[in-house]
Amino acid sequence: MNDDIETRNEPERRPEAEISTGTTLVHSGRGTPRPETLSILPMRETVLFPELVMPLVLNAPASIEAAQSAMRSEQPVGLLLASPNDEDGHDSDIRDSLYRVGTAVNILRYVTGQDGQHHLVCQGLARFRVREFIEDDDGRLSARVSWIDEPEAEGDKHIDARMNHLRNRALEAIELMSQPSRELAQAIQSITSAALLADATAGYLGLKPKEKQQILEAVELEPRLELVQSFLDYRVEVMQLSADINQQTQQRMSEHQRKAMLREQMRSIQRELGEDESVAEEVERLREQLDEAHLPEEARQQTDRELKRLERMSDASAEYSMVRTYLELMAELPWGKLSEDRIDIGESRTILDDDHYGLDKIKRRILEHLAVHKLNPEGKAPILCFVGPPGVGKTSLGRSIARAMNREFVRASLGGVHDESEIRGHRRTYVGAMPGTIISHLRKAGTRNPVFMLDEMDKLGASAHGDPASAMLEVLDPSQNDSFNDHYLGVPFDLSKVMFIATANVLDSIPGPLRDRMEVIEVPGYTREEKQQIARRYLVGRQLEQAGLTREQCDISDEALNRLITDYTREAGLRNLDREIGAIVRHAAVQVAEDEPGPGLIEADDLADILGPRRVDNEVALRTATAGVATGLAWTPAGGDILFVEASRAPGSGRLTITGQLGDVMKESAQAALSLVKARADDLNIEQERIDKSDIHIHVPAGAIKKDGPSAGVALYTALVSLLTERKVRADVAMTGEISLRGQVLPIGGVKEKTLAAHQAGITTVMLPARNAKDEHDIPDNVREALDIRYIEHVDQAVQIALEAAD
Repeated sequence: MNDDIETRNEPERRPEAEISTGTTLVHSGRGTPRPETLSILPMRETVLFPELVMPLVLNAPASIEAAQSAMRSEQPVGLLLASPNDEDGHDSDIRDSLYRVGTAVNILRYVTGQDGQHHLVCQGLARFRVREFIEDDDGRLSARVSWIDEPEAEGDKHIDARMNHLRNRALEAIELMSQPSRELAQAIQSITSAALLADATAGYLGLKPKEKQQILEAVELEPRLELVQSFLDYRVEVMQLSADINQQTQQRMSEHQRKAMLREQMRSIQRELGEDESVAEEVERLREQLDEAHLPEEARQQTDRELKRLERMSDASAEYSMVRTYLELMAELPWGKLSEDRIDIGESRTILDDDHYGLDKIKRRILEHLAVHKLNPEGKAPILCFVGPPGVGKTSLGRSIARAMNREFVRASLGGVHDESEIRGHRRTYVGAMPGTIISHLRKAGTRNPVFMLDEMDKLGASAHGDPASAMLEVLDPSQNDSFNDHYLGVPFDLSKVMFIATANVLDSIPGPLRDRMEVIEVPGYTREEKQQIARRYLVGRQLEQAGLTREQCDISDEALNRLITDYTREAGLRNLDREIGAIVRHAAVQVAEDEPGPGLIEADDLADILGPRRVDNEVALRTATAGVATGLAWTPAGGDILFVEASRAPGSGRLTITGQLGDVMKESAQAALSLVKARADDLNIEQERIDKSDIHIHVPAGAIKKDGPSAGVALYTALVSLLTERKVRADVAMTGEISLRGQVLPIGGVKEKTLAAHQAGITTVMLPARNAKDEHDIPDNVREALDIRYIEHVDQAVQIALEAAD
């Protein structure tokens, strides 16, 4: 809409159920001059009828100048309504959007406000019709007009009848107003002109501008009265319905208040008679429990307010149970209950050794933490995070720590949590609100200083309901978790005494700010010897106990355990091994249940009859029996593993095909390896034509498993060199390392896991980047002694070690 359009300076439009009183009725004189040309003021939502007075606000400079000029010359100006259909035409002519019938007005008062706006008080004179628009040189809009005289209807019975009916309906509407105006009713009563009565009633009605424009354009009296009557009848009906609805609402509220008063009086009578004291007894019981809970001051003030509300409620109210549940939770939370720590470092070391075999580095760090806590009990406890493959004992380590510290142990599984409210709780305004998992588990623990294990931290997931990992930032920050705010409680709770231990399989999916708040302790996989010792010390005995068998009825020899580890499982942890032992024990349980003596000692040769044929084959010799196949080492969330890289060549145009569901980083490593081979073709005695006229296909088997990472670069390069030189890769060699385009071997991670995988697969020689020599102390002694570890700095060393001599 063009900026020349003005707005009205009056309150917001009333609802349709009421009549507007933004105008004033003033009878004007009949001697006002009627010039043929009028200055035009476009109006956006304002229609003023003759004989009425209304305030206006001007914004456009052209309209302001026109009004000032008319004020000085004591000439009237014309008000024309702009059609709302022109809002999308920014550059259209304002004259095209104006109606042709308007009202000439006198400016009674002109005031410039402190805000810079120009306020006018205008009185309607008469209707006019535009014959032709004129635009002055200074941009002001004028028009040649024809004046419209009001028709006379004296002595017309039809007009008088319509006047009486319209006046009665208008008075009825005034009575239905929320604040009836006596002055307005007297003004309507005093009007004797049919035209003025119609215009005045239309001016006071809460009509839309377009509806007012219809009445303004109705010059003849009978159609005008009929049109106003129809609008007035509709609004009177709406106002009557609104009044009925309001009356019904008040009746319902009064009835509810009356019932509440009677219910309270009934309770008072019952208390006097001793018939019902359940509510009073419930409130008193809760008050005693809250007194015993030793709440902090802020929480005590909150519970006191809720107790007062509960006293005034009926036990049949829906809110009664909500408030009672909240107060019961507040009373049961361990605000002041602390377990007494009894830390003996020697005893703690014994507990850890009894519960877990190996894991010396982790045990040492746990004992350091216990020693510091014993010397400074008030210090801030660090947040430990155990990271490692499944089945290596991360959760059981937490239980051992709780036993060593004489604390309660609680565990919360965060896998699949995707709602922030599951951590922070729901606000009590929601139906079915409950506290978050932190407060719920502390309630279950019964103390404010348990060992709290947050399991599967890396499985948290964000959603439209918020990010739970962000909610964990406050929980796992020792500097601010002393005032943790659960939405359900509404008051802070002190978590500073809780010892939080998190577990995860990988760190990549944990957000950086959350990872920064925890001390990460890696829990690697077990060697073959460690698995055998753990199976002998823990797993076999536990499975026999669960099955109700004795060692005489069933036992597993060391050779059979070794065969289980090598031929039936390949994992970093112990879960599959535990399942296989359980299958053997259940097989024995069937015999014992049939009143037979049992199998006794299970030997290695008995495994095939019980578990079936071996499930893990040694593929190294088979896979590397041809040129173009190299053995790499990979790290997965389940531990280390061997990775075969196969390359084949066919006549073509030098195209490279990569398959095996590889990620972008691994594909780029293959491209870099091929580029390096091309660049060093002369040094490797490879004919350039052999590369250019061959299509090379690189495939990494186990295509259903996604693989990514740069550490297969050395294996990719070795496989390509083996293919193009037709020299086989030694079957007992495995390699890992990232390569650069200059042939340098760059460091990688997961050295311990990868060397363990090589050892379990029967590899005897492992090539590692020279810059990973510092990680050799992480490799178990028996693995380090069994492997010939070669540290390489350049790919030439890898080719020299891995490839067999040419035929």
